[in-house]
Amino acid sequence: MPNDCISYQKSGYFSPLMNDYLDQNPKLQSLYNRFPTIENFEAQIIEKQSNFNNNHRNSLVAVLQKQYAGIEISHLTEQNIESLKVNNTFTVTTGHQLNLFSGPLYFLYKIISTINLTTELKVKYPAYNFVPVYWMATEDHDFEEINYFNFKGRKFRWNKDSTGPVGRLSTEGLADFFEIFEQELGHSTNAETLKKLFQDAYLKHNNLADATRYLANTLFGTHGLVIIDADDADLKRNFIPYIKEELVQQTAHKKVLETTQKLKEYDVQVNPREINLFYIENNFRERIIFENDKLKVNNTKIEFSESEILTLLDSNPEKFSPNVIMRPLYQEVILPNLCYIGGGGEIAYWLELKSFFDAVKVSFPILLVRNSVLLATEKQIKKADKLNLSWNDLFSKQNDLIKEKTKILSEFDVDLTLLKEQLKTQFNILNEITTKTDPSFAGAVKAQEVKQIKGLENLEKRLLKAEKIKLKDTLNRITDLQNELFPNQSLQERQANFSEFYLESGEHLINKLIERLNPLDQQFDIIEL
Repeated sequence: MPNDCISYQKSGYFSPLMNDYLDQNPKLQSLYNRFPTIENFEAQIIEKQSNFNNNHRNSLVAVLQKQYAGIEISHLTEQNIESLKVNNTFTVTTGHQLNLFSGPLYFLYKIISTINLTTELKVKYPAYNFVPVYWMATEDHDFEEINYFNFKGRKFRWNKDSTGPVGRLSTEGLADFFEIFEQELGHSTNAETLKKLFQDAYLKHNNLADATRYLANTLFGTHGLVIIDADDADLKRNFIPYIKEELVQQTAHKKVLETTQKLKEYDVQVNPREINLFYIENNFRERIIFENDKLKVNNTKIEFSESEILTLLDSNPEKFSPNVIMRPLYQEVILPNLCYIGGGGEIAYWLELKSFFDAVKVSFPILLVRNSVLLATEKQIKKADKLNLSWNDLFSKQNDLIKEKTKILSEFDVDLTLLKEQLKTQFNILNEITTKTDPSFAGAVKAQEVKQIKGLENLEKRLLKAEKIKLKDTLNRITDLQNELFPNQSLQERQANFSEFYLESGEHLINKLIERLNPLDQQFDIIEL
């Protein structure tokens, strides 16, 4: 088995902003509170203890108990929920959309990173309790982002009309979807487990939030995971002062805009709006905007004066939904949270928010990039060994990989750099002569130099192409293996659904991931199944 390690920074799959964050580049230090090391959590605990409104704990627990009513939960999850009433209990949180049947593999890695970090924290700080939380993005309304998953290279899509918050979306119609999917699973013991899991989650629950809660609880409940649906009036009641500030002062817009200027050398993940709130009903979620001295709900006839909308907020806070800028603040106000775990794109937009948090006097959490994993079978690992491929090779862009391997496998040097250098030396001599004769000769020498260098470069390309043809069988085996491990020349974790691997490994899949993943380690985990 190849034994080289791949850091996130050297993988080629992380943005310059994320690479600089992971390298703790000094120019980004004002954009986060503390870097994720086990030692830094001590100061984070002390800060959150002094900053968090402990009056929110009882309502948080009451909402969780209501949401878990009728669901069989583990003793550890029940204990974790109850412990949230106590002032020395803190959370570590990850968030994810309500992707059908969990969506891409990294759903697992986010949650396992969260579970494993709470375990590490308990060992380091035994005087405190640490609860892993999965925040369901129930208020999102982009159904097209979540209505499918990929299984063995095939896209399975749930075709349904949806305009409102996806958590409230009826699961009606998924029985027809399941009939198609179950045919692809086969009849093995693991296939039957997956079928039952899908049926129990999606065909026995009325909406997507309840279905997703059941799915995540079944997969991770024994590890104490607590799942929260923040689309709740009681939780939003605790967020009223911050919604009011957003409607009246627009602090988020001002502060985040200042930060995006500091990040202008990077691709900014999100841009703030004047008001970073939606108005939400069962069948729609639309932006609240300023227009003609009124607060209006975009694409509707609903409008308010400032006093009218603040009155509505006090009586019905559930009608207000935070956008991508305000959602992190909502999370940190209602949870005694220490750390947010997310993918590179998520951490990038969190880095835009610290000055906003500071302005509204809410502790900014530690930001941790979730674990990334490449799953490989014993057969695939043996192929890599036989082809003398390192993991660094396999993470390379395919064109670079093939070019490099062609050079290595060729019986002779297909790189004509030496000849090009020799040619340049010869023309240096000619260029010396041009200084001693008629200037017209210089132009002829330069033209000839360009022509001959270009000719060698073309010959080099043709030689490389000829060697690729000669080594076709070996190179095809290399590309076939890379395509298996990196479908669509992308990360496996962004393409495949967990069911593809569960089909072969069963419960061993999640157990092995929990055993192997170290959330504070900044390198890809290569795991043999």
